[in-house]
Amino acid sequence: MLGPFAATKALTIGVELELQLVNLRDYDLTRGAASLISALAGGPHAKAVKPEITESMIELNSAVHATHAALLADLDRIRAGVCAAAAKLNIGVAGGGAHPFHHWAERRIFPTERFHALSDLYGYLAKQFTVFGQHIHIGCVSGDAAIRLIQQLARYVPQFIALAAASPFSQGEDTAYASSRLHAVSAFPLSGRMPAVDSWAEFERYFARMASFGIVRSMKDFYWDIRPKPEYGTIEIRVCDTPLDLDTAAAMAAFAQALCAWLSEQDAGPSLSDDFDLYEYNRFQACRFGFDADIVDAGTKKLVPLREQIVATLDAVLPHAQRLEAVDPLALLYSRATAASNGARWMRESMRRHGTLADVVRAMCERWCTPRSVSREP
Repeated sequence: MLGPFAATKALTIGVELELQLVNLRDYDLTRGAASLISALAGGPHAKAVKPEITESMIELNSAVHATHAALLADLDRIRAGVCAAAAKLNIGVAGGGAHPFHHWAERRIFPTERFHALSDLYGYLAKQFTVFGQHIHIGCVSGDAAIRLIQQLARYVPQFIALAAASPFSQGEDTAYASSRLHAVSAFPLSGRMPAVDSWAEFERYFARMASFGIVRSMKDFYWDIRPKPEYGTIEIRVCDTPLDLDTAAAMAAFAQALCAWLSEQDAGPSLSDDFDLYEYNRFQACRFGFDADIVDAGTKKLVPLREQIVATLDAVLPHAQRLEAVDPLALLYSRATAASNGARWMRESMRRHGTLADVVRAMCERWCTPRSVSREP
């Protein structure tokens, strides 16, 4: 049910991107996943595109890569193929963590055995799970290395949230959050932070205990912010909203790669108990205020501006980014942090410019499917 941890090369990267499918009349979500996946069948990107829990979503899956440039090129090819196929079906494709005005009750569960089982178990939460995230996989040489990285990364979760935040609207309203998406995830049991285990053997004992109760059957039953994926030999960072463009998505993966490289050389830092005491508060602050959040530093026990912490982290990991050929994507994130400019801000500014949420979604579709050689919006 759990299986051994499949050791892989350290610091390899891969991503999953959940995308919105909308109609081109009023830009509401549309039940287009089956048609789009069918249109891609037999083509070069068929295996890279999968259904998600409702019929208005798809998931893009990259291959495993060692560098940011290779990852970005891979994702760009998949994006181009998906956007071309979607255009023939009159379907719009967009990033962003949540559709600004869809109504969850109108969604339909994608017809697979697993998704129907989830719907039977979670009821209306399954349809409310029509939110869109980026999952970043980082390769680890062992299960122990994976557990150590997950615990170290916990204090950086607010930084990932703020950098990728792109879900300020929900059900037609401005939520006042930078990232409203994570609250849909938090409604599920076994969400939030992984328990305070400190080795793979201890995690195996925890999993066996939960399985003995009939609570879990596989790692998919855990909705943690960061979780191990033993079958891939990775850790999976799950707190990012899907960005509005590929440059940001690939930059977030490069940031995770450089941060993990830096953390692998660091001491443990503040104790797990200190982190656990602060985790939910800091996570909420990042979701609510994004770059404007003040969070508690686990080392100093003082409130600090999240944006200053992000800049300090980017400075700290820069030598590793240089070695990993990832200076440019970190520079992109540095400029976003110093300007307090993320996807949520862009969407709100788009609303002020255009006046309707339908126009915001139209602009999101244009931004996602515009070739990178034509446009690289801030």
